[in-house]
Amino acid sequence: MNVLTYARDALSTGPLCDACLGRPLGDRSFGLGNGERGRALRTTIALEDDESFETADAGECWVCEGVCDGFDAWAERVVEALAGYEFDTYQVGTRVPALLEENGRLLREDAGLNADAGEPLKRELNREVGKRVGAHVDADVDFERPDVQVTLDLDADAVDIQINSAFVYGRYRKLQRDIPQTEWPCNDCNETGTIDGEPCPGCDGTGYRYDESVEELTAPVVRKAMDGTEAVFHGAGREDVDALMLGTGRPFVIEVKEPRTRDVDVDRLETDINDFADGKVEVEGLRLATHDMVERVKEHDASKTYRMTVAFESPVEAADLTAGLEELEGETIEQRTPNRVAHRRGDIVRTREVYEASGQLEADAGEQANVEKASRATIEVHGEGGLYVKELVSGDEGRTEPSLTGLLGVSAEVTALDVLAVEGEDEPFTDEAYFRDVDET
Repeated sequence: MNVLTYARDALSTGPLCDACLGRPLGDRSFGLGNGERGRALRTTIALEDDESFETADAGECWVCEGVCDGFDAWAERVVEALAGYEFDTYQVGTRVPALLEENGRLLREDAGLNADAGEPLKRELNREVGKRVGAHVDADVDFERPDVQVTLDLDADAVDIQINSAFVYGRYRKLQRDIPQTEWPCNDCNETGTIDGEPCPGCDGTGYRYDESVEELTAPVVRKAMDGTEAVFHGAGREDVDALMLGTGRPFVIEVKEPRTRDVDVDRLETDINDFADGKVEVEGLRLATHDMVERVKEHDASKTYRMTVAFESPVEAADLTAGLEELEGETIEQRTPNRVAHRRGDIVRTREVYEASGQLEADAGEQANVEKASRATIEVHGEGGLYVKELVSGDEGRTEPSLTGLLGVSAEVTALDVLAVEGEDEPFTDEAYFRDVDET
């Protein structure tokens, strides 16, 4: 292709700005902007023809209709729209009207070029406005998942901004029973708090089964610190409502939507959450995280260690208890969906492994501490993620095999349950790729 022949043919179609003249050659001579290409073509033609140089101001460009003269103005509008938001990364995109896209196609056709020669107007706008924005903000371009996504809507003459979520990772301990992990809406009244105009007896008119949750004791503090519109709690599984979460705690991520602040002091945030939770919940190890951590937390295959207080229907021998637990240790357990959760989960049979099991009898009131026969025991079980430990003890009417009840021949029931550890089957949450460096925010 002779570039001057192209340029003459292109200029004969009507008024063209330098950028639109140069854009169909955007894949030639790297290091030049399209405006520089167009001006160079216009200059070369003037020199070759020994005629007066004609600038691109002879009339509004029929291809972009003046859009390319507004790179600076668009960038200023973007910077203004982002004022008040803290961000490390950004990306600029553009919605180009179909008419302007068609004009670009017609120019290439009239000048004898392929329809996809050079680059599209959208790409040039993204680049030119994006680098101008970069000159005014302390942030880097990110084409994968930026903190803020800016869209130039040419048809509506508007700048749309999408503020992507910020994330805080940590581990929580739940120190009081009867606190769910997240809000628990009342199904009896569909969260309305009333049935036939009367207060719902299932929730005392509140619309929720429980007054508090781990989410409600933590997420509002993070939302306020980051000045976001909403905070969502994501946990690595969940313990039963009546169970404590102790020991090393359970991994979680709090997602803050549309945050104005991202660079928060996580040590101060940790203190503020613990003060707000007032001893009901504790968090530790808070770190700023990436959005990938949410999926990692929610889908992480974690093993768990439980401590249970178990009541037997009749006293059992210490030697029998030890033998029963030893038989469970290392065993693959078949568990049909428990009766207590069958209303919300599919009725299937799952297999889970018991890694370790140990325990000792507990003396009844007024008896010696070291007993050989009793109706209570404290048991610890380390098992594969998804193991129903209450049913491992009770047998759940034969739906779990083997079980402690079946091995001892005595009905057993868990009366108190504590989760002591939630640890990864493969690796703990230490991969730096999932965290944001506070020093860089």
